[in-house]
Amino acid sequence: MGVGVKLVKNDLKYAEQVFKLSSDPGVKDVLGIKVDRIEDTIGFISYIVQQELDGKVINRIILNEQDEVVGITSLKHIDRGDGICHIGTWIGVPFWGQGYNEASKIEILKIAFNELKMDYVFAGAKASNIRSRRAQEKLAFMTIGVEKEFPKELAIIEKEAKTKCELNVVKREDFANFLTSHII
Repeated sequence: MGVGVKLVKNDLKYAEQVFKLSSDPGVKDVLGIKVDRIEDTIGFISYIVQQELDGKVINRIILNEQDEVVGITSLKHIDRGDGICHIGTWIGVPFWGQGYNEASKIEILKIAFNELKMDYVFAGAKASNIRSRRAQEKLAFMTIGVEKEFPKELAIIEKEAKTKCELNVVKREDFANFLTSHII
């Protein structure tokens, strides 16, 4: 399989690296996030740590094999109690196209299905974000275009993104079959 990643809990020691990657227009503009100063990133990390303590999210820094920060991946809406959550991932521009998206999603999905016992993990992408949509389409374990089947989940991501989105899903069984066939 491709590249190796390690997912680690948020810590202020990563703030500078996260700030540098997330303030790049290739990430910042697509995500629509405000990261004009390092203090914005420090505030974000502090907020996420509290959200995780409250059981609302699992948010992890993605490190490559050289322990460089390459992005962030998270599970959101994990506190609903219905076996459903949402995934979000962003990869820093210098690391695009190197397999970190798939590798980090595999690791966070292991948490979703094995530890949290989720049945469905939804991934959304802004309709205008062609790069994100294509990245999700490449994932063998993802079912693409499930907007009509799951209108409630589509509404959730469109409300968060404040724009039209596409909705995809990873089903527990499909992910388990993928892992078995790839011996990960």
